[in-house]
Amino acid sequence: MVKTLLPYLVLVLAVGFGTASATFANSANGFTKILPSLLSITTIILCMFCLSQVMKSLPVGITYASYAGICIIATSVVGIIKFNQIPNVPTMVGLFLIVVGVLMINLLGQLR
Repeated sequence: MVKTLLPYLVLVLAVGFGTASATFANSANGFTKILPSLLSITTIILCMFCLSQVMKSLPVGITYASYAGICIIATSVVGIIKFNQIPNVPTMVGLFLIVVGVLMINLLGQLR
C-alpha cells in the first residue's frame, strides 16, 4: 500500500513546488527582483524533479494532467489568499470542472 501511495505523495510535493514557483514568479515582477526570481527557478526545478520521479510509476498523461489540474487549483487558492484575486462565477465553475476532471482521471481513468 505504501508503495502505491508514494508516487501520489511525491506528486503532492511537486504540486507544492509548482505552486510556490508560480507564486514566486508573480512576486518577481517580471524576474526583476532577484530573491523571488531565484526562488521561482529553484522551486520549478524541484517540481520537475518530483514529476520525473512520479513518472517512473504512473503514466505521463495521468501524472501531468493531475499535476496541472491540482496546481491550477492550488495557485488559484494562493491568489485568493495572498493577492486578493477573487474569481468570478464562471471561473469558479471552471475550477470545479478541473477538480472533477482530475478525480475522473485518477479514479476512473485506469479502469478497463
